[in-house]
Amino acid sequence: MKRGASLLKQLYSGDNKIKLLDQRYLPRWIVILLDTCIAAGSFFLVYLILSGTPIRFHEIISVEEQALIVVGVNMVFFFLFKTYSGIIRHSTFTDITKLAFSSLFTFLVVISFNFIFQFSEGYRIFLNTSLIIYMLLSFSAMLLFRIAVKETYQYLKNISLGISKKRVAIVGVDDTSISLGNAIVKESKLPFALVGFLTNNVDRKRYKILGKPVIPIKTSFAESIEKIDIDGILLISESFSRKVRNQIVDDCISKGIEVFNVPNLEKFNRKEDIKTQITPIQIEDLLEREEIKIDDQLIRKDLSAKTILVTGGAGSIGSEIVRQLASFSPKLVVILDQAESSLHELEIYLQQNYPNLNFITELADISNMYRLELMFQKYDFEVIYHAAAYKHVPLIERNPHEAIYVNILGTVNLSILSINYEIEKFVMVSTDKAVNPTNVMGASKRAAEMYVQSLQNEKAVYTRFITTRFGNVLGSSGSVIPHFRKQIEQGGPVTVTHKDIIRYFMTIPEACQLVLQAGTMGKGGEIFVFDMGEPVKILGLAEKMIRLSGLEPYEDIDIKITGLRPGEKLYEELLSDTSTTLPTHHPKIMISKMPHGDFSEIKGKIKTIIKTATRHEDNKVVKLLKELVPEFKSENSSFEELDEKPSASSTKFEKL
Repeated sequence: MKRGASLLKQLYSGDNKIKLLDQRYLPRWIVILLDTCIAAGSFFLVYLILSGTPIRFHEIISVEEQALIVVGVNMVFFFLFKTYSGIIRHSTFTDITKLAFSSLFTFLVVISFNFIFQFSEGYRIFLNTSLIIYMLLSFSAMLLFRIAVKETYQYLKNISLGISKKRVAIVGVDDTSISLGNAIVKESKLPFALVGFLTNNVDRKRYKILGKPVIPIKTSFAESIEKIDIDGILLISESFSRKVRNQIVDDCISKGIEVFNVPNLEKFNRKEDIKTQITPIQIEDLLEREEIKIDDQLIRKDLSAKTILVTGGAGSIGSEIVRQLASFSPKLVVILDQAESSLHELEIYLQQNYPNLNFITELADISNMYRLELMFQKYDFEVIYHAAAYKHVPLIERNPHEAIYVNILGTVNLSILSINYEIEKFVMVSTDKAVNPTNVMGASKRAAEMYVQSLQNEKAVYTRFITTRFGNVLGSSGSVIPHFRKQIEQGGPVTVTHKDIIRYFMTIPEACQLVLQAGTMGKGGEIFVFDMGEPVKILGLAEKMIRLSGLEPYEDIDIKITGLRPGEKLYEELLSDTSTTLPTHHPKIMISKMPHGDFSEIKGKIKTIIKTATRHEDNKVVKLLKELVPEFKSENSSFEELDEKPSASSTKFEKL
């Protein structure tokens, strides 16, 4: 007795509960036994039903004997069609077909036997009506048994694993949406229970897909989702425009309904669980614009079999340029950066994910001319993508000399070496902060632009110097979005510098695609400006990110206005007031027609700025920078005093 109790305790305690649920299948003899019991029960149930009617059974043999014959024949067909061989909890249409054939052939054999006996003996053993009802009833009962086992198993499995499925609706009724719905229905591991499909196609309001209702959006999306009991929606983002997608998300947020982003099923990585690819929608998904199209063939022709240098290659922009270069079959990609850890991590990543890319990493500082020249001697560079730069505005505002070393001197060094070693093309990554700059960082980038532009006009310059200019990129180092996300995770407050501040945003892949495209278009000396779309209000961005986290701004998470940081302005520009643009064959790329300055004059002024920076005379450095870049007016900075009154005895540039 004690032993029996002990066994039961072991069977239903600890991990054994899950182990029972994880059994691959029921033993075949149990399936046959249960099906036989269902068949026998169905026959006697038919007898009970018909015994209360005027219809009478033929009493040639007893009911028990009749049941024995019918059930015996059914068992024969159980074995012939192997109805027991499938795993019940994974029953498919094939298993159902086997059951149907088993029941049908049992009926045909028994009723044939009945007619043969009537022809030879003049009477029938079985009531034909009972055989028809038996066939339908036994098949239905065995089918329901399998469905019940399947659903019960999954229910117990979910409970044992602590899974609470979210009731979700899929937006759309196209082929992709239906495929997604089918995947959810079939994949039991997914934490979703499909409720139905949402569509604004009223013609489908009476339809069902996969057994789920098609729910029409009659007035507004917000009103429609309010009327159904769901926890979230699944949104195939690529099926909708950015405007429509954002409106759907806004409506769901207002109703406290989660939104899950789903990639196009054609882009699913089959090696991964589908569960890992259906994720809560992020603010980056909402800010992304319509997919851009680039001329892959033109870029491939331009870069294939080339030796390419990428400076700042471990940074957010530089590393993405490297990843995109991999698809154009370069001869060699040299990745230069002074950030040791980031460079090492990128090296490991590329080895694992881009085994066919021939690359090498170089740890170096672009302000070190001697180190750079050794690299130019070692590698036969043909193309340079210059993405190395200091970019954090407040930090640079406190350390102007460092911006001079990297953003200006580094660019000068690379430009000189490009000419001396006859590099085909030099593509510089600049920023919108270079337009009417209000901080040292922007002014230093504008100075670098001026240098390479003016250099293009010099005689015997073989290299094509091309500048690309764009705004903020999503997810880059120091970007506002990761900063906000961290603040939300910590419980707030979320800090915004000004309630009216706006910024342009672009995804890193999109920015780099346009950099590569512009590089193929440049003839030399141009500044290519990218279409950044509509600007985003940062305060609204913070509010939406909080709501996407399932929280309420100012209630669950507070938002504080901290004031503009040193050198920060309310809005960014891509073009100065005096500049004009020309279109290109690419709709998202324009050319800024800014006048090129005199190289000798710019060279002399930059040389003086660099010498002054080496002495860490920051005030003097900034003053000289303002003379080189007249539109540079400091804002919210200690350097504002340098803009107040032009001095009669202004600082003179040293002669070369």
